[in-house]
Amino acid sequence: MDTSVQENFRQQLLDLRSELQELETLSAEACKPVALDQSMVGRLSRIDAMQGAQMAQEASRRRQQQLARIVGALARIDSDDYGYCTLCDEDISIGRLGIDPTYSLCIHCAEKAI
Repeated sequence: MDTSVQENFRQQLLDLRSELQELETLSAEACKPVALDQSMVGRLSRIDAMQGAQMAQEASRRRQQQLARIVGALARIDSDDYGYCTLCDEDISIGRLGIDPTYSLCIHCAEKAI
């Protein structure tokens, strides 16, 4: 893979990491447990609040997974392993990396893994 292409992917990964970290900071309040407030309208309000908190926690979990994949991709760039499948060591197509620059498997290995 060309060095300029690799640097382009590095910048995309750094930008995505920054965006996800910012979202994680902003949504930290939404993940906190819901306090029981007797002055609220009723049980449905509490259930809605609990559902919202659960959804925020799941979104945070997914962001954390994506951040871990970004760290892995940046490490592969630093070690000159980026763009190669971690299972078969074949090239990962530029088009596939363009869809998600954190991919670590070629399309054939990814299909086998499913």
